[in-house]
Amino acid sequence: MKPQCTRGTPLLFLITLLASASTWAEAPSYTRQQLESLAHVSSRSIQAARNQVEAATAAVRSARAYPNPELEYLKGSSRSRQPSGVPGDVEQYSLTQPLDMPWTRSPRIGAAEAGLDAATAQGRGQEADIIARIRLRYFDMLRRQAESKAALEDQTTMEGIRDRIALRVETGEAPRFELVKADAEMLNTQKNAYTAELRVNQARASLRALVGPALPENFILAGKLQDPLELESLDVLRKQILEQNPDLLRARAERQRAGRELDHERGKRLPRMALRGSKENDPELSTNRVGLVVTIPIWDWRGGPIDEARANLSRATNELAHYEFSIDRSIEVAYEQYQIAQAQVAALESGIVRQAENAVRIAEHAYRFGERGILDVLDAQRVYRAARNELINARYEAASTWAEIERLRASIPSQN
Repeated sequence: MKPQCTRGTPLLFLITLLASASTWAEAPSYTRQQLESLAHVSSRSIQAARNQVEAATAAVRSARAYPNPELEYLKGSSRSRQPSGVPGDVEQYSLTQPLDMPWTRSPRIGAAEAGLDAATAQGRGQEADIIARIRLRYFDMLRRQAESKAALEDQTTMEGIRDRIALRVETGEAPRFELVKADAEMLNTQKNAYTAELRVNQARASLRALVGPALPENFILAGKLQDPLELESLDVLRKQILEQNPDLLRARAERQRAGRELDHERGKRLPRMALRGSKENDPELSTNRVGLVVTIPIWDWRGGPIDEARANLSRATNELAHYEFSIDRSIEVAYEQYQIAQAQVAALESGIVRQAENAVRIAEHAYRFGERGILDVLDAQRVYRAARNELINARYEAASTWAEIERLRASIPSQN
């Protein structure tokens, strides 16, 4: 009895793929740079990072503001205890203007400006993280598309092999066992093609979730996983990263802010002053006074706040040293990983994949002439598929490592 190979299944799958292809045929195409620029407009996370910078800018304006004057008004009545006294209404006006002393004003403004630098660096770091994640999702979708294309090629090839084997079985040139193996292998390639298509859709949805609602659902990517990616030497990268890495810039700004806050707390030990003027009217006299109000630090020498600010300065210094060491190690590891991935890509492209492809052609040619069995052909196909998938993964590994290096140096595209 002829085995059932469910020919309706590949037909249904083909119809599904054709419908999917017609759906995406008119879909808008986006490059990686276009996706990154679009994220600047539609990503809520990037907008939230910018709001942080706006808040820190407002904090600087608040630190530069001078203290408001205090106006006091008192009204009452007076009664004389002596017969000669004149009773009547009493009014008193007083105006007090606190003086913003330079030993507290300058550190306060410096701390706010350092906070702005820290917020700017943190916002740039968050933006770089989002752009890096978009790049990873972009490369992941390209990888899934390459896997889907390869899986469809495997399905087409296997269906052709299966048809040739079926013809040989019908004519009695091959045993029926070969057709059973071919059917099983064909169903496996169909399953892989269907799974690969689903993974493409998952990668597309994940990428759109990062870019934002401005990216339509039915979009495609204009690019290939093997497109060249520019990368400088390790020494140049290390210099750039140590100068513009957001984590380092934020840590340096935090240390500067902690130092200015320590100066601010120390400045509060000195006397605070305020100018005071008053005018008093009573039934007999009108009195004017001008003077100076001095707050003398006798009981509170700001010991607790100063120690707290000193501890925060020490913490910020230690965090800066930690970031400098860890980021330097991270760039070195990432660069070595990128070189390893590039070496794997070169080895697979130049030799392994090509030889595996040649082995498939030789096995198929030998099978046609009866020199090899179907198992040799299927084994050669599996070796070729494994080498090709390894090449796809190696290209993705190189691209993802490049994205990590770009994240470390906060490479953010312009918004033009």
